[in-house]
Amino acid sequence: MFRGRLAGADDEAALGEVVFNTSLAGYQEILTDPSYAGQIVTMTAPLIGNYGVTAADDEAARPWVAGLVVRELSPSYSNWRAETDLVDYLTRHGICCIEGVDTRKLTRHIRSEGAMRAAIAREELGVDEILRRVLEHPPMTGLDLTQVVTTDEPYFVSAVGASQFRVAVYDYGVKRRSLRLLARRGCELSVYPSTTPAEQVLAAGPHGVFLSNGPGDPGAVPGVEALIEALAATEIPVFGICLGHQLVARGFGAETFKLLYGHRGGNHPVHNLATRRVEITSQNHGFAVCAEAGGVPGAPDLLATHINLNDGTLEGVRHRELPILAVQYHPESAPGPHDSRYLFDDFVALMKKARRPT
Repeated sequence: MFRGRLAGADDEAALGEVVFNTSLAGYQEILTDPSYAGQIVTMTAPLIGNYGVTAADDEAARPWVAGLVVRELSPSYSNWRAETDLVDYLTRHGICCIEGVDTRKLTRHIRSEGAMRAAIAREELGVDEILRRVLEHPPMTGLDLTQVVTTDEPYFVSAVGASQFRVAVYDYGVKRRSLRLLARRGCELSVYPSTTPAEQVLAAGPHGVFLSNGPGDPGAVPGVEALIEALAATEIPVFGICLGHQLVARGFGAETFKLLYGHRGGNHPVHNLATRRVEITSQNHGFAVCAEAGGVPGAPDLLATHINLNDGTLEGVRHRELPILAVQYHPESAPGPHDSRYLFDDFVALMKKARRPT
């Protein structure tokens, strides 16, 4: 139990899986990342809110975190882009925040015991009642949250400049920055709900398919094998990130597992096995693809391309013959370093090679 002061929404209790993020900046992008749906995010940076909030930094229409834990909320903000302060933003969107927590101690606890169900709750509710609610809350394993965060209806995003490619986007919790980066590369985007049949998507004649990031357990997402099989049969270029990476791997026969406390932050080193360079990456995931030295068990058609240098987990794959690539981390880097944005160019190169642009 960690005591603090309530800020933001005045809810009786906010429930979710408590995790930590090591990014030094970018709290607004983190709050609005749909991959955080169902999670209470602890910021390890000690001072949060000092540069305020601006609508331009939202990665979705609203925040998706279940709650926020910080050491200190800045009582003021200073930035020429800022439109309001963080507390007002949290209150307006109904997000509970607890400040004054020893976040270093909490982070060490999560690293030792793992990400777990938790609550931000008023003390007068009583420890026994809070614990009862926490234990009744569903664990992340086996939970499909993609249908919670996905778009209700398909929508279109125009290319920036001349249109060169048509890209179908499966929205498992896509971030706006990913759409912008694709659009800037001449891609006109058709964004589909996560449960859209592959036949409907392919009937529109896309030059490529983008499988987005998203929350929850990849093993609980329905229809993955059928989707990947249908995409592979057309030999259409496919690019998956985060959850999309896990779905690509599972579609070809790999297994996934839950990490003890996950990878979340903007400073994770990843070894690119092809270039032998180390990329500093932005990450947000609690599950990973099972791997072993030299390959991906159960998925012989996939070649490992990227490895996490902190714990050796698999961070990227390519198909040995088909134009399919996927990475576990967030190359759109919102927030985070920009080392991995070349992957969007790699995807465009695959589409150029596969078929002539319109």
